Amino acid sequence: MNLLLFLKQKQKRRKKKNNLRIKMKVIELKNLKKTYHLEKLDVPVLHGINLEIMQGEFVAIMGHSGSGKSTLLNILGLLDKPSEGSYKLAGIEVSKYSDDELASLRNHFLGFVFQQFNLLPKLTILENVALPVIYANSKDENLYEDPEKLLNMVGLSTRIKHHPNEISGGQQQRVAIARALTNKPLIIFADEPTGNLDTKSSNEIIKILKDLNDAGITIVMVTHEVELTAHAKRIIKIQDGLILSDEKTVEEINTNTNKNVKTSGHKNFSLLRIKDYFVEAFRSLIGNKMRSILSILGVMIGVASLIAMLAIGTGAKKYIEKQFSDIGVNLLIVYPEASHKGTSSDKSMHMKLRIEDIDDIKENISGLQAVSGDVTGSVQVVANGHNCGTTMEGSSASYAEIRNSYPSSGRFFTEDENKKREKVVLLGKTVVKEIFGNEDFNPIGEYIKINRIDFQVIGVLPSKNKEEDNKVIIPLNTAMYRMIGTKSIHWMYVQVKDGINMKDVSDAITKRLLFTHRMPASEKDVVGITNMAEIQEKYVASTRIFSLLLGSIAFISLLVGGIGIMNIMFVSVSERTKEIGLRKAIGANNKDILFQFIIESIVICCTGGIIGILFGTGAAILVSKVSSMLNTYISIFSIVLAFCFSCLIGLFFGILPARKASLLNPIDALRRD
Repeated sequence: MNLLLFLKQKQKRRKKKNNLRIKMKVIELKNLKKTYHLEKLDVPVLHGINLEIMQGEFVAIMGHSGSGKSTLLNILGLLDKPSEGSYKLAGIEVSKYSDDELASLRNHFLGFVFQQFNLLPKLTILENVALPVIYANSKDENLYEDPEKLLNMVGLSTRIKHHPNEISGGQQQRVAIARALTNKPLIIFADEPTGNLDTKSSNEIIKILKDLNDAGITIVMVTHEVELTAHAKRIIKIQDGLILSDEKTVEEINTNTNKNVKTSGHKNFSLLRIKDYFVEAFRSLIGNKMRSILSILGVMIGVASLIAMLAIGTGAKKYIEKQFSDIGVNLLIVYPEASHKGTSSDKSMHMKLRIEDIDDIKENISGLQAVSGDVTGSVQVVANGHNCGTTMEGSSASYAEIRNSYPSSGRFFTEDENKKREKVVLLGKTVVKEIFGNEDFNPIGEYIKINRIDFQVIGVLPSKNKEEDNKVIIPLNTAMYRMIGTKSIHWMYVQVKDGINMKDVSDAITKRLLFTHRMPASEKDVVGITNMAEIQEKYVASTRIFSLLLGSIAFISLLVGGIGIMNIMFVSVSERTKEIGLRKAIGANNKDILFQFIIESIVICCTGGIIGILFGTGAAILVSKVSSMLNTYISIFSIVLAFCFSCLIGLFFGILPARKASLLNPIDALRRD
C-alpha cells in the first residue's frame, strides 16, 4: 500500500466521522506563561500566550532564535509544563497533570517529528517505528497502526531490517514520521522537521506532512524557513514570548464542540509490560556487547569466588567432622601423665593404667556406653612372601563400637577371644595391599606372621585415612602378654552416652583412678583425659571462622562487581540520555524508565551469577581433584544463595542509576548531545 492510498482511506474514514460531528478545539491556551529558574536567576520565556487550534489545522509557528517558539511547542507537546495559565487538550485541562498522566497522553494522542530524527541506533527501523506500542496500556491492534504498513506507506518497506545509520537523512525522517503515526495521533508536533535535510528530502517530508493533514490529522510545526509555511493553513509568528501575528491562509469551520480525551496511568506491572521491559533490556545489552560482557565478568568472578570459597569451607568442615566421626563420638581418651606436685623432692609421681581399671570404671562410673583398653607398638608383618612395617594396636572387643571401626569384611574379635589371648588379627587396607599386592584382595582366613608369630586374619578394617589404614588390630590380652610383655595399658577409650555431661564423667574417672591407685586426691595431674568432643567443637569453630573469612573475601569480590555494575550503569545513563528523552516523548513514564534500567542491571547480574555458579562449581571440583587433602562440598544452599545474592546486587546497585535515568526531564534529555 503506498502513501496516497493509505491517506485516501484515512481521509474517507475521517470525512465519515466529520459528517456526524463538528470539528473541535484540540488546543486551547489562556494566558500561558513559562519562566525558567536558573539558580538565583529567573528567565521568563513566554509572557501570556492565548491560542486556539482546531482539529485538522496545519499550523506553522515561526520566530527567531530565542523567541520562545520551541518552548511553546514543548508545552503543547506535553514535554514541559507551563509556569502559569491554562492549557486544554481536546477540552481537558492538562496544565496540572502529573508526569505519568502527561506520559500517557503523549503515548495515546500525540506524535513527534524531531529535527535530529531521534532514532535509536541499536534498533532496526521496524523496531524504532514500533517503539510507542511498548509503553501502551493495551496491545489492541485497533488502537495502533501496523509498523510494517506505516513503513510501506513512507516508501521504506524494503529497509525494515536496516539500522538508522544505514539509510539517508531523508529516509530517517520518514521513519520518524512513521513512528509518530503508530499510535494514531490526534496531533503531530514537528520541530524543524527539515532542518537537517537537503532541498529534495525537505520537499518530500513537507509533502508527507501536508498529505497527513489533508487526511485529517492536526499538524503543529515549528520552523524558521519561510518557504515551508506556504504549505500551512495557518501561520503564527512569535517574538519575545508573545504572539506577534496569527494569519490563516485557509478558513476553517470553528465550533466549540469538544471530544473527551481520557487518560490513565501506565500499568507498569502487567505481564505484557514486564515482558516488554525484558525485551528492551536484552536489546540494550546486546547492542552494547563489550560493556555487557565486562559487566557480567565482574559479577561472574564474584559469584564464582563465593561458590568456590563456600565449597572449600564447607568441605573442610565436613572433612573434620568425618575425621572425628572415624575416631568416635562422645569419646574420652584416658592416659597416665607424670606429676611433680606430689613430693618435696621433686620426684615425679606416675600412674600406670592396669587392665583391671577397664572393668572397674565400667562398674563404678555411670553414664558410660563402652570402655576399651589399648596398647600399641611397631611390628613387622609377613605373608605371601611380602613383608611390611606397620603399627600394631591391641584393644578390647568394644573398640569397634567406640571407634566406629566395624570391619568392611569379616568380623571383629569377641571378648571371649580377647580373654583367651587368641591369635586373630584385623588388617588395615594399606597392610592388605602391601602383603597381598591388592587392597581389594579378600584375606579372610589367611595366616600371617606378626613378629614371627602366626595370626589368622578374621577381618579387614574400614578405610579411613592414611594412618588408620596402615595398622593391624589384635585382642588386648594377646598384645599385652604374647607380643609386648607388659601388664599395663597405654590408654583407655571411654565412650559416654548421649546427653551425659562429659566434663562430669571426666572428673569422676579421675577421682576413681586416684582412689583405686591409692594416690592423693590432689594429684589430678597424673591422670590425663582428652575430651574429643571439646576438640571437635574447637575445630568446627575454627572451620566456621575459616569459612566466614573465605565467604567475606568472596562477598567483597561480589560487592566490588556490584559497584562496577553501578558505575557502568551510570555511564550507560549518561550515554543514553537522548534515548531516555525520546522514550519519554513517545509515552514512557518515570516508572517505565526506572524498571527498564533496573531490569538491565538485574539481567546482567543474574547472567553473571549463572555463569559464575558454573565456573565456581568447576573450580571447586578441580581443587578437590588436584588436592587429596582439600575436599570441597557444593551445597544447593550455596548455589541458591549465590544466585539470589547476585540478583540482589543487580537490584541494589541498579536502583541509583535507574532512578537518575527516570528523573531526567524529557526536554533536557532530548537536547543532550
